[in-house]
Amino acid sequence: MTASPARLLVSCGEPSGDLYAGEMLRHLKGDVPALEVFGLGGDRVAEQGARLVGHVRDLAVVGLAEVVSSLPRLRRIFRAVVAEVDRARPDLAVLVDYSGFNLRLARQLRRRGVPIVYYVSPQVWAWRRGRLKTIRETVSRMLVLFAFELPIYEAAGVPVTFVGHPLVDLVRPAPDRAALLTGLGLDRDAPLIALLPGSRPREVALNLPPLLGAIDRLRRARPSLQFALAAAPALDANALRSELRGRPVRIVEGDTHALVGAADLGLIASGTATVEAALLGTPMVVVYRVSPLSYALGHRFVRVAHYSMVNLVAGRRVVTELIQGDFTAERVAAEALSLLDDPVRMASMRVDLAQVRERLGASGASQRAAQAVREALAQARAR
Repeated sequence: MTASPARLLVSCGEPSGDLYAGEMLRHLKGDVPALEVFGLGGDRVAEQGARLVGHVRDLAVVGLAEVVSSLPRLRRIFRAVVAEVDRARPDLAVLVDYSGFNLRLARQLRRRGVPIVYYVSPQVWAWRRGRLKTIRETVSRMLVLFAFELPIYEAAGVPVTFVGHPLVDLVRPAPDRAALLTGLGLDRDAPLIALLPGSRPREVALNLPPLLGAIDRLRRARPSLQFALAAAPALDANALRSELRGRPVRIVEGDTHALVGAADLGLIASGTATVEAALLGTPMVVVYRVSPLSYALGHRFVRVAHYSMVNLVAGRRVVTELIQGDFTAERVAAEALSLLDDPVRMASMRVDLAQVRERLGASGASQRAAQAVREALAQARAR
């Protein structure tokens, strides 16, 4: 008798999770060819043959206040996933980041006897450490990207594996910087500042205005500077052009890594993009804003000295963070000029970023994640 195909639930709610899950599935499928995958994801997960119950574009929400207004939509998607689990129980679930949604889903899966691998740890080291109890009760194995997360889960009694960061293999600079800049219509000899205001429309709505104000100040102070904005896949490039209101900022679609690698400096929204910039060795200023209500609700619970992953991985301040009230056009422009006018500081930051890269683990993170999922899947089907 032929064994039934293995059935896997994948749940990710953000573009970065879709990327990591997609890479993990690509490696997993090579060793588990008869694999049925369904759940939540984006284009990367769908490319690996997964049947999507919901798309990340309908799931990505920024800030606590925004979550409240999105609850009806999120509940509908949640119920659809649970209904699919009840229709045909998966052998294993892989939950990727997106902790507010996925830990609630984990409780439902646990009640149904579905074992869980959690890939990309919730930020329990930053806030809401009480989530460790839920993780211990529901998760069979936690796969972490950062070595500093290992002792947290070991102390909490959660089986944990450090796989390293998938971006180590995925982030590469353009092979020819001069050709890239020329192709973008930029001056290969003039200093370039890359703007990364976020990957979601709500992030951009909050982060872009002060960045544009900073551009105006920088252009007045250094007319030779040129600027390019990396448009994430979920963003409308035409809407971004409208927001620029005629400013000489090149919009770049689909070449974020190449652009950041070619830039002299990045003005980057806190998140995955800061890790990408670190891997590329590009000096940066990290910025971020959420709505005033979300900040008021959430900031008191934050228990870390730094916001950006670069500084958290380094264990010290490597890059300047301008968050919420500190994120003003004046502060961004002043910090950018301070870096551009100080070659020694820029060189020192590049050395620090190289050390951060070393701490992100060796090549092969997605393969190691796939191996852990493959082992958990075999164990689940052998029960």
